[in-house]
Amino acid sequence: MAQQPENIAKFLAQANEAAKVITEVAQKDGFISCFSHLDADGVAAAGIICKMLHRLDARFRMRVMQWVDDKIIAEVTADKPQLVIMTDFGSGYLDLLNEKIPNNKIVILDHHQITGASNNPNFTMLNPHVYGIDGATEVSGSGVAYFAAKAVNPANVDCAPIALVGALGDMQDKYEQRSLKGLNEIIVNDAVAAGLLKVEKDLTFFGRETRPIHRMLATTTTPFIPGLSGQETESLNFVTNLGISLKQGEKLRSLCDLNDEERKKLCSALADYLLSKGLHLEVENLIGYIYVLTKEEPNTALRDGREFSVLLNSTGRMDRPSLGIAICMGDRKAALEESNKILEDYRKNINKYLGWVAEKPERMRELENVYVIYGENFINEKIIGTVSSIIVSSLANNLKPLLAFANIEAEKAAKFSGRTTEAALMKGVNLGDVMRLASEAHGGKGGGHNIAAGSQVPLDKVEAFIKTADELVGRQLKGEKLGSDNHT
Repeated sequence: MAQQPENIAKFLAQANEAAKVITEVAQKDGFISCFSHLDADGVAAAGIICKMLHRLDARFRMRVMQWVDDKIIAEVTADKPQLVIMTDFGSGYLDLLNEKIPNNKIVILDHHQITGASNNPNFTMLNPHVYGIDGATEVSGSGVAYFAAKAVNPANVDCAPIALVGALGDMQDKYEQRSLKGLNEIIVNDAVAAGLLKVEKDLTFFGRETRPIHRMLATTTTPFIPGLSGQETESLNFVTNLGISLKQGEKLRSLCDLNDEERKKLCSALADYLLSKGLHLEVENLIGYIYVLTKEEPNTALRDGREFSVLLNSTGRMDRPSLGIAICMGDRKAALEESNKILEDYRKNINKYLGWVAEKPERMRELENVYVIYGENFINEKIIGTVSSIIVSSLANNLKPLLAFANIEAEKAAKFSGRTTEAALMKGVNLGDVMRLASEAHGGKGGGHNIAAGSQVPLDKVEAFIKTADELVGRQLKGEKLGSDNHT
Protein backbone atom coordinates (compact mmCIF):
# COMPACT_ATOMS: atom_id res chain seq x y z
CA MET A 1 0.00 0.00 0.00
CA ALA A 2 2.91 2.37 0.73
CA GLN A 3 2.94 5.05 -1.95
CA GLN A 4 6.05 5.92 -3.89
CA PRO A 5 7.28 9.38 -2.76
CA GLU A 6 7.56 10.47 -6.41
CA ASN A 7 3.82 9.77 -6.98
CA ILE A 8 2.93 11.94 -3.99
CA ALA A 9 5.37 14.64 -5.15
CA LYS A 10 3.74 14.68 -8.62
CA PHE A 11 0.27 14.88 -7.09
CA LEU A 12 1.33 17.81 -4.86
CA ALA A 13 2.97 19.55 -7.86
CA GLN A 14 -0.36 19.30 -9.71
CA ALA A 15 -2.10 20.74 -6.61
CA ASN A 16 0.16 23.77 -7.05
CA GLU A 17 -0.93 24.05 -10.70
CA ALA A 18 -4.61 24.00 -9.69
CA ALA A 19 -3.88 26.59 -6.98
CA LYS A 20 -2.20 28.88 -9.55
CA VAL A 21 -5.24 28.80 -11.84
CA ILE A 22 -7.62 29.56 -8.95
CA THR A 23 -5.45 32.36 -7.51
CA GLU A 24 -4.95 34.08 -10.89
CA VAL A 25 -8.70 34.26 -11.56
CA ALA A 26 -9.46 35.46 -8.01
CA GLN A 27 -6.78 38.17 -8.18
CA LYS A 28 -8.29 39.48 -11.43
CA ASP A 29 -11.69 39.62 -9.67
CA GLY A 30 -13.08 36.96 -12.03
CA PHE A 31 -16.34 35.24 -11.16
CA ILE A 32 -15.90 31.58 -10.08
CA SER A 33 -18.77 29.10 -10.46
CA CYS A 34 -18.38 26.09 -8.12
CA PHE A 35 -20.15 22.72 -8.05
CA SER A 36 -19.83 19.87 -5.58
CA HIS A 37 -21.40 16.50 -4.84
CA LEU A 38 -24.10 16.18 -2.16
CA ASP A 39 -22.71 13.45 0.12
CA ALA A 40 -20.62 14.10 3.28
CA ASP A 41 -17.41 14.20 1.25
CA GLY A 42 -18.88 16.57 -1.34
CA VAL A 43 -20.29 18.93 1.30
CA ALA A 44 -16.93 18.89 3.14
CA ALA A 45 -15.16 19.67 -0.16
CA ALA A 46 -17.61 22.52 -0.81
CA GLY A 47 -16.93 23.91 2.68
CA ILE A 48 -13.16 23.84 2.09
CA ILE A 49 -13.45 25.56 -1.30
CA CYS A 50 -15.83 28.22 0.06
CA LYS A 51 -13.44 28.98 2.94
CA MET A 52 -10.48 29.12 0.54
CA LEU A 53 -12.29 31.48 -1.89
CA HIS A 54 -13.63 33.63 0.95
CA ARG A 55 -10.04 34.08 2.18
CA LEU A 56 -9.05 35.11 -1.36
CA ASP A 57 -11.88 37.65 -1.31
CA ALA A 58 -13.06 36.02 -4.54
CA ARG A 59 -16.46 36.41 -6.21
CA PHE A 60 -18.01 32.95 -6.34
CA ARG A 61 -21.15 30.86 -6.13
CA MET A 62 -21.30 27.28 -4.80
CA ARG A 63 -23.96 24.79 -5.84
CA VAL A 64 -24.28 21.24 -4.49
CA MET A 65 -25.66 18.63 -6.90
CA GLN A 66 -26.06 14.90 -7.34
CA TRP A 67 -24.10 14.58 -10.59
CA VAL A 68 -22.77 16.49 -13.59
CA ASP A 69 -25.47 16.82 -16.25
CA ASP A 70 -26.97 19.22 -18.78
CA LYS A 71 -28.42 21.30 -15.92
CA ILE A 72 -24.92 22.10 -14.65
CA ILE A 73 -23.80 22.87 -18.19
CA ALA A 74 -26.74 25.29 -18.62
CA GLU A 75 -25.88 27.03 -15.33
CA VAL A 76 -22.24 27.39 -16.35
CA THR A 77 -23.30 28.89 -19.68
CA ALA A 78 -25.73 31.31 -17.99
CA ASP A 79 -23.19 32.41 -15.33
CA LYS A 80 -20.44 33.16 -17.89
CA PRO A 81 -17.81 32.48 -15.19
CA GLN A 82 -14.10 33.09 -15.66
CA LEU A 83 -13.50 29.76 -13.88
CA VAL A 84 -15.50 26.63 -12.99
CA ILE A 85 -14.41 24.52 -9.99
CA MET A 86 -15.82 20.99 -9.58
CA THR A 87 -15.19 19.03 -6.40
CA ASP A 88 -15.90 15.36 -5.63
CA PHE A 89 -17.08 14.80 -9.18
CA GLY A 90 -16.10 15.79 -12.73
CA SER A 91 -13.49 13.15 -13.64
CA GLY A 92 -16.19 10.80 -14.87
CA TYR A 93 -17.76 13.41 -17.16
CA LEU A 94 -14.80 14.63 -19.23
CA ASP A 95 -16.46 13.72 -22.54
CA LEU A 96 -19.59 15.71 -21.63
CA LEU A 97 -17.52 18.73 -20.54
CA ASN A 98 -15.38 18.53 -23.70
CA GLU A 99 -18.49 18.32 -25.85
CA LYS A 100 -20.54 21.09 -24.19
CA ILE A 101 -18.15 23.61 -22.60
CA PRO A 102 -14.65 22.89 -23.99
CA ASN A 103 -13.63 26.57 -23.95
CA ASN A 104 -14.42 27.17 -20.28
CA LYS A 105 -11.56 27.22 -17.82
CA ILE A 106 -12.29 24.32 -15.44
CA VAL A 107 -10.50 23.03 -12.34
CA ILE A 108 -11.56 19.48 -11.36
CA LEU A 109 -10.67 18.38 -7.81
CA ASP A 110 -11.85 14.78 -7.70
CA HIS A 111 -10.92 11.26 -6.57
CA HIS A 112 -13.23 9.12 -8.74
CA GLN A 113 -12.13 6.89 -11.61
CA ILE A 114 -11.36 8.90 -14.74
CA THR A 115 -13.35 8.39 -17.94
CA GLY A 116 -12.85 10.29 -21.17
CA ALA A 117 -10.01 12.37 -22.59
CA SER A 118 -8.34 14.78 -20.17
CA ASN A 119 -6.02 16.57 -22.59
CA ASN A 120 -8.03 19.80 -22.97
CA PRO A 121 -5.62 22.67 -22.10
CA ASN A 122 -8.53 24.60 -20.49
CA PHE A 123 -9.07 21.81 -17.95
CA THR A 124 -6.82 21.44 -14.90
CA MET A 125 -7.49 18.16 -13.12
CA LEU A 126 -6.15 17.08 -9.74
CA ASN A 127 -6.99 13.39 -9.33
CA PRO A 128 -4.97 10.74 -7.42
CA HIS A 129 -5.66 8.04 -10.05
CA VAL A 130 -3.43 9.91 -12.52
CA TYR A 131 -0.50 9.22 -10.18
CA GLY A 132 -1.33 5.61 -9.33
CA ILE A 133 -2.85 6.59 -5.97
CA ASP A 134 -6.12 4.88 -5.03
CA GLY A 135 -8.91 7.44 -4.81
CA ALA A 136 -11.26 4.96 -3.13
CA THR A 137 -9.12 4.54 0.00
CA GLU A 138 -6.17 6.97 0.10
CA VAL A 139 -7.75 10.39 -0.42
CA SER A 140 -11.32 11.66 -0.74
CA GLY A 141 -12.81 14.52 -2.76
CA SER A 142 -12.53 16.86 0.22
CA GLY A 143 -8.94 15.70 0.67
CA VAL A 144 -8.14 16.63 -2.94
CA ALA A 145 -9.85 20.02 -2.36
CA TYR A 146 -7.76 20.43 0.80
CA PHE A 147 -4.44 19.92 -1.02
CA ALA A 148 -5.44 22.56 -3.59
CA ALA A 149 -6.59 24.95 -0.82
CA LYS A 150 -3.36 24.45 1.14
CA ALA A 151 -1.37 25.20 -2.02
CA VAL A 152 -3.39 28.44 -2.44
CA ASN A 153 -2.66 29.58 1.13
CA PRO A 154 -0.95 27.69 3.98
CA ALA A 155 -3.52 29.21 6.38
CA ASN A 156 -6.02 26.76 4.86
CA VAL A 157 -4.35 24.01 6.91
CA ASP A 158 -7.22 24.75 9.33
CA CYS A 159 -9.45 22.89 6.84
CA ALA A 160 -7.55 19.61 7.47
CA PRO A 161 -10.09 18.25 10.00
CA ILE A 162 -12.94 18.88 7.53
CA ALA A 163 -11.05 16.96 4.82
CA LEU A 164 -10.73 14.02 7.24
CA VAL A 165 -14.44 14.20 8.05
CA GLY A 166 -15.06 13.84 4.29
CA ALA A 167 -12.69 10.83 4.08
CA LEU A 168 -14.46 9.16 7.02
CA GLY A 169 -17.81 9.91 5.37
CA ASP A 170 -16.54 8.09 2.29
CA MET A 171 -15.51 5.20 4.57
CA GLN A 172 -11.82 5.44 3.70
CA ASP A 173 -10.80 4.17 7.16
CA LYS A 174 -10.16 0.78 5.58
CA TYR A 175 -6.70 0.14 6.94
CA GLU A 176 -5.53 -1.65 10.08
CA GLN A 177 -7.76 -0.80 13.04
CA ARG A 178 -9.85 1.57 10.93
CA SER A 179 -7.00 3.96 10.27
CA LEU A 180 -6.59 6.45 7.42
CA LYS A 181 -3.53 6.00 5.17
CA GLY A 182 -2.00 7.33 1.96
CA LEU A 183 -2.56 11.02 1.27
CA ASN A 184 -5.12 11.00 4.09
CA GLU A 185 -2.27 10.34 6.52
CA ILE A 186 -0.55 13.56 5.39
CA ILE A 187 -3.79 15.42 6.20
CA VAL A 188 -3.97 13.68 9.62
CA ASN A 189 -0.39 14.82 10.35
CA ASP A 190 -1.21 18.39 9.25
CA ALA A 191 -4.26 18.48 11.54
CA VAL A 192 -2.36 17.02 14.52
CA ALA A 193 0.57 19.43 14.03
CA ALA A 194 -1.88 22.36 13.93
CA GLY A 195 -3.41 21.22 17.24
CA LEU A 196 -6.79 20.57 15.60
CA LEU A 197 -6.90 16.79 15.89
CA LYS A 198 -6.13 14.04 18.36
CA VAL A 199 -5.90 10.43 17.17
CA GLU A 200 -6.76 7.91 19.87
CA LYS A 201 -7.43 4.19 20.10
CA ASP A 202 -10.80 3.29 21.53
CA LEU A 203 -13.90 1.18 20.97
CA THR A 204 -15.02 2.17 17.49
CA PHE A 205 -18.76 2.30 18.15
CA PHE A 206 -20.68 5.09 16.54
CA GLY A 207 -21.93 7.76 18.96
CA ARG A 208 -19.00 7.82 21.41
CA GLU A 209 -19.56 11.55 22.02
CA THR A 210 -23.33 11.84 21.89
CA ARG A 211 -25.08 8.56 22.74
CA PRO A 212 -25.57 7.14 26.26
CA ILE A 213 -23.36 4.02 26.60
CA HIS A 214 -26.23 1.49 26.58
CA ARG A 215 -27.88 3.18 23.58
CA MET A 216 -24.56 3.20 21.73
CA LEU A 217 -24.36 -0.60 22.19
CA ALA A 218 -27.98 -1.08 21.19
CA THR A 219 -27.58 0.92 17.96
CA THR A 220 -24.27 -0.57 16.80
CA THR A 221 -24.26 -2.41 13.48
CA THR A 222 -20.47 -2.51 12.96
CA PRO A 223 -19.74 -4.73 14.71
CA PHE A 224 -23.17 -6.32 14.96
CA ILE A 225 -23.46 -7.87 18.45
CA PRO A 226 -26.15 -10.56 18.61
CA GLY A 227 -28.31 -10.08 21.71
CA LEU A 228 -27.20 -6.46 22.18
CA SER A 229 -27.58 -4.76 18.77
CA GLY A 230 -31.17 -3.57 18.55
CA GLN A 231 -31.82 -4.54 22.20
CA GLU A 232 -31.78 -1.49 24.45
CA THR A 233 -32.85 -3.26 27.68
CA GLU A 234 -30.23 -6.03 27.26
CA SER A 235 -27.58 -3.40 26.50
CA LEU A 236 -28.57 -1.45 29.62
CA ASN A 237 -28.29 -4.62 31.75
CA PHE A 238 -24.93 -5.50 30.15
CA VAL A 239 -23.41 -2.14 31.18
CA THR A 240 -24.93 -2.03 34.70
CA ASN A 241 -23.82 -5.61 35.40
CA LEU A 242 -20.23 -4.45 34.86
CA GLY A 243 -20.66 -1.91 37.63
CA ILE A 244 -20.27 1.00 35.19
CA SER A 245 -22.35 3.97 36.25
CA LEU A 246 -24.75 5.14 33.53
CA LYS A 247 -25.08 8.66 34.93
CA GLN A 248 -22.86 11.52 36.02
CA GLY A 249 -25.20 13.61 38.13
CA GLU A 250 -28.30 14.00 35.98
CA LYS A 251 -26.45 13.48 32.69
CA LEU A 252 -26.33 10.11 30.95
CA ARG A 253 -22.69 9.20 30.25
CA SER A 254 -21.27 8.57 26.79
CA LEU A 255 -18.26 6.39 25.93
CA CYS A 256 -16.01 9.47 25.93
CA ASP A 257 -16.98 10.11 29.59
CA LEU A 258 -15.61 6.76 30.83
CA ASN A 259 -12.23 6.59 32.57
CA ASP A 260 -9.50 4.19 31.36
CA GLU A 261 -10.41 1.47 33.84
CA GLU A 262 -14.09 1.54 32.85
CA ARG A 263 -13.17 1.48 29.17
CA LYS A 264 -10.93 -1.56 29.65
CA LYS A 265 -13.67 -3.30 31.62
CA LEU A 266 -16.27 -2.65 28.90
CA CYS A 267 -13.89 -3.71 26.14
CA SER A 268 -12.89 -6.99 27.85
CA ALA A 269 -16.52 -7.85 28.60
CA LEU A 270 -17.53 -7.22 24.96
CA ALA A 271 -14.58 -9.30 23.69
CA ASP A 272 -15.52 -12.21 26.01
CA TYR A 273 -19.15 -11.91 24.97
CA LEU A 274 -18.31 -11.99 21.23
CA LEU A 275 -15.93 -14.95 21.70
CA SER A 276 -18.67 -16.82 23.56
CA LYS A 277 -20.79 -16.40 20.42
CA GLY A 278 -17.93 -17.64 18.21
CA LEU A 279 -17.44 -14.21 16.63
CA HIS A 280 -13.61 -14.04 16.64
CA LEU A 281 -13.28 -11.61 13.73
CA GLU A 282 -15.60 -9.07 15.38
CA VAL A 283 -13.31 -9.01 18.46
CA GLU A 284 -10.47 -7.70 16.29
CA ASN A 285 -12.76 -4.92 15.06
CA LEU A 286 -13.74 -3.66 18.52
CA ILE A 287 -10.76 -1.35 18.97
CA GLY A 288 -9.64 1.13 16.34
CA TYR A 289 -8.51 4.65 15.62
CA ILE A 290 -10.76 7.53 16.63
CA TYR A 291 -10.36 10.99 15.10
CA VAL A 292 -11.17 13.63 17.71
CA LEU A 293 -11.57 17.26 16.57
CA THR A 294 -10.02 18.98 19.58
CA LYS A 295 -11.47 22.46 18.97
CA GLU A 296 -15.04 21.15 19.02
CA GLU A 297 -17.17 20.95 22.16
CA PRO A 298 -17.09 17.54 23.93
CA ASN A 299 -20.34 15.53 23.78
CA THR A 300 -21.33 17.06 20.43
CA ALA A 301 -21.58 15.37 17.03
CA LEU A 302 -18.74 17.56 15.70
CA ARG A 303 -16.16 16.27 18.17
CA ASP A 304 -15.89 12.80 16.59
CA GLY A 305 -14.93 12.69 12.90
CA ARG A 306 -17.33 9.84 12.05
CA GLU A 307 -20.31 11.50 13.74
CA PHE A 308 -19.48 14.80 12.04
CA SER A 309 -19.54 13.05 8.66
CA VAL A 310 -23.07 11.71 9.25
CA LEU A 311 -24.26 15.21 10.13
CA LEU A 312 -22.79 16.59 6.87
CA ASN A 313 -24.23 13.70 4.88
CA SER A 314 -27.70 14.42 6.27
CA THR A 315 -27.59 18.09 5.21
CA GLY A 316 -26.66 17.15 1.63
CA ARG A 317 -29.13 14.27 1.34
CA MET A 318 -32.00 16.28 2.86
CA ASP A 319 -31.55 19.22 0.42
CA ARG A 320 -29.95 21.54 2.97
CA PRO A 321 -26.25 21.44 1.97
CA SER A 322 -25.79 25.15 2.74
CA LEU A 323 -26.10 24.26 6.45
CA GLY A 324 -23.29 21.69 6.16
CA ILE A 325 -21.11 24.17 4.27
CA ALA A 326 -21.73 26.84 6.93
CA ILE A 327 -20.65 24.39 9.65
CA CYS A 328 -17.49 23.51 7.70
CA MET A 329 -16.73 27.23 7.48
CA GLY A 330 -17.11 27.66 11.25
CA ASP A 331 -20.78 28.40 12.06
CA ARG A 332 -21.53 26.77 15.42
CA LYS A 333 -24.81 28.55 16.18
CA ALA A 334 -27.87 28.71 13.90
CA ALA A 335 -26.54 26.33 11.21
CA LEU A 336 -25.53 23.70 13.77
CA GLU A 337 -28.85 23.88 15.60
CA GLU A 338 -30.79 23.51 12.35
CA SER A 339 -28.51 20.68 11.17
CA ASN A 340 -29.17 18.66 14.30
CA LYS A 341 -32.91 18.78 13.47
CA ILE A 342 -32.19 17.76 9.88
CA LEU A 343 -30.10 14.82 11.19
CA GLU A 344 -33.05 13.57 13.24
CA ASP A 345 -35.35 13.69 10.20
CA TYR A 346 -32.69 11.97 8.09
CA ARG A 347 -32.40 9.11 10.61
CA LYS A 348 -36.18 8.70 10.72
CA ASN A 349 -36.28 8.50 6.92
CA ILE A 350 -33.50 5.89 6.80
CA ASN A 351 -35.25 3.72 9.39
CA LYS A 352 -38.49 4.06 7.45
CA TYR A 353 -36.78 2.98 4.20
CA LEU A 354 -34.93 0.05 5.82
CA GLY A 355 -38.21 -1.16 7.36
CA TRP A 356 -39.94 -0.81 3.99
CA VAL A 357 -37.26 -2.90 2.20
CA ALA A 358 -37.48 -5.65 4.86
CA GLU A 359 -41.29 -5.75 4.72
CA LYS A 360 -41.67 -7.58 1.39
CA PRO A 361 -39.19 -9.98 -0.26
CA GLU A 362 -39.77 -8.61 -3.78
CA ARG A 363 -38.34 -5.23 -2.70
CA MET A 364 -34.85 -6.77 -2.52
CA ARG A 365 -34.28 -9.42 -5.16
CA GLU A 366 -31.34 -11.76 -5.55
CA LEU A 367 -30.07 -12.30 -9.10
CA GLU A 368 -27.24 -14.55 -10.23
CA ASN A 369 -24.45 -12.04 -9.42
CA VAL A 370 -26.09 -9.04 -7.71
CA TYR A 371 -28.81 -8.06 -5.26
CA VAL A 372 -31.24 -5.33 -6.36
CA ILE A 373 -33.35 -3.07 -4.15
CA TYR A 374 -36.41 -1.75 -6.01
CA GLY A 375 -36.83 1.61 -4.25
CA GLU A 376 -38.88 2.96 -7.17
CA ASN A 377 -41.15 5.82 -6.01
CA PHE A 378 -40.89 5.10 -2.29
CA ILE A 379 -37.23 5.77 -1.45
CA ASN A 380 -35.91 9.32 -1.94
CA GLU A 381 -33.27 9.19 -4.69
CA LYS A 382 -30.90 11.32 -2.60
CA ILE A 383 -30.96 8.78 0.25
CA ILE A 384 -30.77 5.60 -1.85
CA GLY A 385 -26.95 5.57 -1.49
CA THR A 386 -27.15 5.58 2.30
CA VAL A 387 -29.71 2.76 2.28
CA SER A 388 -27.53 0.60 0.01
CA SER A 389 -24.42 1.29 2.18
CA ILE A 390 -26.22 0.16 5.34
CA ILE A 391 -27.70 -2.97 3.76
CA VAL A 392 -24.44 -4.02 2.09
CA SER A 393 -22.66 -3.84 5.47
CA SER A 394 -24.91 -6.69 6.64
CA LEU A 395 -23.64 -8.79 3.70
CA ALA A 396 -20.00 -8.57 4.89
CA ASN A 397 -18.52 -11.73 3.29
CA ASN A 398 -20.83 -11.74 0.32
CA LEU A 399 -19.46 -11.75 -3.21
CA LYS A 400 -22.59 -10.18 -4.69
CA PRO A 401 -22.69 -6.39 -5.01
CA LEU A 402 -25.89 -4.56 -4.13
CA LEU A 403 -27.62 -2.22 -6.60
CA ALA A 404 -30.43 -0.02 -5.30
CA PHE A 405 -32.49 2.39 -7.35
CA ALA A 406 -35.10 5.10 -6.91
CA ASN A 407 -37.16 6.79 -9.62
CA ILE A 408 -36.77 10.45 -10.51
CA GLU A 409 -40.09 10.86 -12.33
CA ALA A 410 -39.47 14.51 -13.32
CA GLU A 411 -36.39 13.46 -15.31
CA LYS A 412 -37.84 10.11 -16.48
CA ALA A 413 -34.78 8.49 -14.98
CA ALA A 414 -33.77 6.04 -12.24
CA LYS A 415 -30.89 6.81 -9.89
CA PHE A 416 -28.84 3.68 -9.14
CA SER A 417 -26.46 3.37 -6.23
CA GLY A 418 -24.10 0.40 -6.19
CA ARG A 419 -22.16 -0.86 -3.16
CA THR A 420 -20.03 -3.94 -2.70
CA THR A 421 -17.88 -5.68 -0.10
CA GLU A 422 -14.13 -6.07 0.41
CA ALA A 423 -14.59 -9.80 -0.30
CA ALA A 424 -16.04 -9.00 -3.75
CA LEU A 425 -13.20 -6.54 -4.51
CA MET A 426 -10.69 -9.30 -3.79
CA LYS A 427 -12.45 -11.40 -6.42
CA GLY A 428 -12.07 -8.66 -9.05
CA VAL A 429 -15.34 -6.71 -8.80
CA ASN A 430 -15.01 -3.04 -9.83
CA LEU A 431 -18.38 -1.31 -9.57
CA GLY A 432 -17.08 1.91 -11.16
CA ASP A 433 -16.54 0.01 -14.42
CA VAL A 434 -19.80 -1.95 -14.11
CA MET A 435 -21.95 1.14 -13.56
CA ARG A 436 -20.24 3.10 -16.33
CA LEU A 437 -20.43 0.37 -18.97
CA ALA A 438 -23.96 -0.80 -18.10
CA SER A 439 -25.37 2.74 -18.07
CA GLU A 440 -23.62 3.71 -21.33
CA ALA A 441 -25.11 0.61 -22.96
CA HIS A 442 -28.60 1.88 -22.11
CA GLY A 443 -28.43 5.62 -22.72
CA GLY A 444 -27.37 6.64 -19.22
CA LYS A 445 -24.28 7.88 -17.38
CA GLY A 446 -22.40 6.31 -14.50
CA GLY A 447 -19.14 5.55 -12.73
CA GLY A 448 -17.40 5.98 -9.38
CA HIS A 449 -15.10 3.79 -7.29
CA ASN A 450 -14.46 0.06 -7.33
CA ILE A 451 -16.37 -0.34 -4.02
CA ALA A 452 -19.10 2.30 -4.48
CA ALA A 453 -20.51 3.75 -7.69
CA GLY A 454 -23.66 5.27 -9.12
CA SER A 455 -25.51 5.79 -12.36
CA GLN A 456 -28.56 7.42 -13.87
CA VAL A 457 -30.51 5.52 -16.54
CA PRO A 458 -33.79 6.16 -18.40
CA LEU A 459 -36.81 4.69 -16.56
CA ASP A 460 -37.76 2.47 -19.47
CA LYS A 461 -34.26 0.93 -19.48
CA VAL A 462 -34.13 -0.08 -15.79
CA GLU A 463 -34.59 -3.83 -16.30
CA ALA A 464 -32.17 -3.91 -19.24
CA PHE A 465 -29.58 -2.02 -17.17
CA ILE A 466 -29.95 -4.47 -14.25
CA LYS A 467 -29.54 -7.43 -16.60
CA THR A 468 -26.35 -5.93 -18.13
CA ALA A 469 -24.90 -5.02 -14.72
CA ASP A 470 -25.58 -8.55 -13.45
CA GLU A 471 -23.77 -10.01 -16.50
CA LEU A 472 -20.80 -7.62 -16.13
CA VAL A 473 -20.32 -8.52 -12.46
CA GLY A 474 -20.46 -12.20 -13.46
CA ARG A 475 -17.71 -11.63 -15.98
CA GLN A 476 -15.56 -9.81 -13.38
CA LEU A 477 -16.06 -12.63 -10.86
CA LYS A 478 -14.75 -15.03 -13.53
CA GLY A 479 -11.56 -12.95 -13.70
CA GLU A 480 -12.32 -10.81 -16.75
CA LYS A 481 -11.05 -7.22 -16.75
CA LEU A 482 -13.65 -4.88 -18.23
CA GLY A 483 -11.18 -2.07 -18.90
CA SER A 484 -11.16 0.94 -16.63
CA ASP A 485 -10.23 4.25 -18.22
CA ASN A 486 -8.38 5.40 -15.11
CA HIS A 487 -5.31 6.71 -16.84
CA THR A 488 -6.61 8.31 -20.00
